Order: sequence, then C-alpha cells, then structure tokens
Amino acid sequence: MLAVSERTDTLGIIAGNRSLPLLFAKQARGLGVKRLVAVAFDGETNPELAKFVDDIIWLKVGQLSKMISAFTERGVKQCVMAGQIAPKNLFDLRPDLRAMAMMLKLKEKNAHTIFGAIAGELKKDGVELIEATPWLQPLMPGAGFHIGPKLSEDQRADVELGLRIAKEVSRLEIGQMIVVKNGTVLAVEGLEGTDKCLARGGELAGKGGGAVAVKVSKEKHDLRFDIPCIGAQTLAVCAASGVSVLALEAGKTLLLEEDEVKQLASKHRIALTAFP
Repeated sequence: MLAVSERTDTLGIIAGNRSLPLLFAKQARGLGVKRLVAVAFDGETNPELAKFVDDIIWLKVGQLSKMISAFTERGVKQCVMAGQIAPKNLFDLRPDLRAMAMMLKLKEKNAHTIFGAIAGELKKDGVELIEATPWLQPLMPGAGFHIGPKLSEDQRADVELGLRIAKEVSRLEIGQMIVVKNGTVLAVEGLEGTDKCLARGGELAGKGGGAVAVKVSKEKHDLRFDIPCIGAQTLAVCAASGVSVLALEAGKTLLLEEDEVKQLASKHRIALTAFP
C-alpha cells in the first residue's frame, strides 16, 4: 500500500450516508489531498459534503456509467468509498445498462460482491478503487481503548462468546454484529444493519436491559468498500435499547463523533471497549 504522501493530489470519493464522507474529506485535506471530487447519491449522501469538496456530482443509486464518467471526465485516477449505501437500496436500485450487465454476471449478490464488481468496472476505465484507511487510521481505537463502566466478569464472558460467534457469522457473509446476554445469543446482524440489530437484541434482553453487543470485521475483510464504524447514533440506539456494552475489534473499527459518543456513554452508563 502506498503511503498517504505518495498518493495523487486528486482523489475521488464515492460518498454514502451519515457523517463519514464529510469526516473523510476533512482528514484527506489535512493530509495533503489538494482536489476532491465526490459522487453523491440522492437520498443517501449528506448535502453538507458539498462544502468540503471541490466538485460534487449527484446521481441515483445504480447509475454506474454516470458515476464512472464523473471521475474519468475530471481526471480522477484513484477513488475511495466512504459511508454506506443502505443495504436495502442495493437491492431496490434501478440499474443502468452497464450496472445491469454487471449484476447479471454475479452468481451471488451481496454488498461485497456488488461493490467488488463496481471496483472492477472502475478499473476498466482507469480508475482505481483504493482503501480509505490511510487517511482514517487515527480514528480507529486500538487495544486498551475503554470508556464507561468497567466490565463485569459476566460481561467479559459475553464479549468473548460474542466475538467467537460474530467472527463465524461474518465469515459466512451474514453480518458483523452479535448481541448477547448471559451466554445467550439474542440477535445476529443481517441485511437490516447495525442499528436494527441492536434494537432487536436490546428488546429481547427484556426490561432489565444489560445486553452486550460485539462488532467485528470479517476475515480477509475488503476495506476498500466496507469499513466497520460506529458513531453517536449507534450509542443512542444502544441507550434506547438497553444495550450496556458495545465491544469493537481494535484497530479495525472507525469511531466517529468521539466527543458526542463519550458524552452519551457517560450519560447512559454504556461501556465502549476495544478488544485485541
């Protein structure tokens, strides 16, 4: 992998939802990227991103030809994906002819195979999809990171159980989060995403709450188009659902809006911890 300083002065951003595209644009600027060209999606991307990039092109999910042309016409040779496209929208998309031809070639249709195929289509036209992690590494908590109450022995045991099962579930391309309480798996993340998994697990934990959530990255995880991340909204969902512990894999999960996350963790007595 090239060092940040060795990368091109111009960088494209395929911008999904929430705050990550904005955060990435700020980080990239601070680390010397001079020109940022963003492709944004109606109903997904935060319009505030326009303030942090030099050029922004708005498209609908599925307009693959226009997305690639947006970069090639502006001389973009490298791009990153930042922020998710809601998983359900990958399957609700109305593909253009190029996207339709790409989808027909896929034997399995999930986020990884679809985004991997998009990377292949970009490469055909001279645009390389690269990892965003060189610019985002400072935002990934390492081993020993911990805020909130100290874990009990029972909670530690649930984290260990959740880690073991979450790794297996992610290997099977199902999801990357498990919610556990007292040695029982309450919820497994599927297509619905992290927030709904947390809400479902918290509900099944009962009125007393106390569920433990564990989020991992997949083995051989392709960080070009899927960086696990949490932020203030994640903590707010934990608080509303009675989830008392959120455990992350150290060095592989982005922590967004850290100040607000710390405030929410303190207010609702939620432990946020990174395990090696």
